[in-house]
Amino acid sequence: MSSVKIFSATGTEYLAKKIAHSYGKSLGNVETQRFSDGELSVHFNESVRGCDVFLIQSTCPPTDNIMELLLMVDAAKRASAATISVIIPYFGYARQDRKDKPRVGIGAKLIANVLTAAGASRVITCELHADQIQGFFDIPVVHLQSSPIFVPYIQSLNLENLVFASPDVGGSKRARTYAKYFKADIVICDKYRERANEIASMQVIGDVEGKDVILIDDLVDTAGTLTNAAAIIMEKGAKSVRAICTHPVLSGPAYDRVNNSVLTELIVTDTLPLAEESDKIRVLSVADLFAKGIRKIQDHESISSLFI
Repeated sequence: MSSVKIFSATGTEYLAKKIAHSYGKSLGNVETQRFSDGELSVHFNESVRGCDVFLIQSTCPPTDNIMELLLMVDAAKRASAATISVIIPYFGYARQDRKDKPRVGIGAKLIANVLTAAGASRVITCELHADQIQGFFDIPVVHLQSSPIFVPYIQSLNLENLVFASPDVGGSKRARTYAKYFKADIVICDKYRERANEIASMQVIGDVEGKDVILIDDLVDTAGTLTNAAAIIMEKGAKSVRAICTHPVLSGPAYDRVNNSVLTELIVTDTLPLAEESDKIRVLSVADLFAKGIRKIQDHESISSLFI
């Protein structure tokens, strides 16, 4: 049996430590050197020959993290690792999954290509922006869902008039999955954008009067869509509005928007580090979920039990 070794790149070390601890291992010793011109160099300070190596890195800022991850994959391959599994808790380039206008790149496919070319054996990620991105890879993709983390928390709230909402039409499938599990209704916020991160108009489709509404989305970036949706839902007579977003990108004016919003709370995971703390933001950890995924992969077991 090959031994398991878990390593972290610099961007997600806080989470990698928790994943390794949950799995029952210590993080492996890897060193990233940055030259004065910004060039990166990666060196494993222990042998990985014949090992099943797991490399952890989200695509959080700065963009150098992708290059660092690729260098780690290449170093592990050249050091004769048996398998190289890349754990990307937040796969940010998943938003670039199609040509939505002329002469643009498809970033998700590009990252899939370079990870495969570098020597990755498998990709493990969580809550992709679009499920079909798994098809961009020619290697196995373990696509974990965050519902096993959020469902127990929702149950603990004991909300009487629960309704789930999608902040846009594209996320209706995600919200409907929660609604089906809780046997609750669903509403949709239909939005129109004139340009990225800017909403021209929004309206709510469905009844929210007197309801405890939970908005469901895969990520929150500038929080414009989320906070606007929450405000409109409250104007329609909702009792309360919460939001569940797996990946807390929270860029630009996001923190001010969340803090000044009508949201009761924003529930996120630790796939990305928070830039600042907020009384309205609650963080749940994905560490146990990824650790269980690693164990099932190593034991050649189905991962179906990790889904709700």
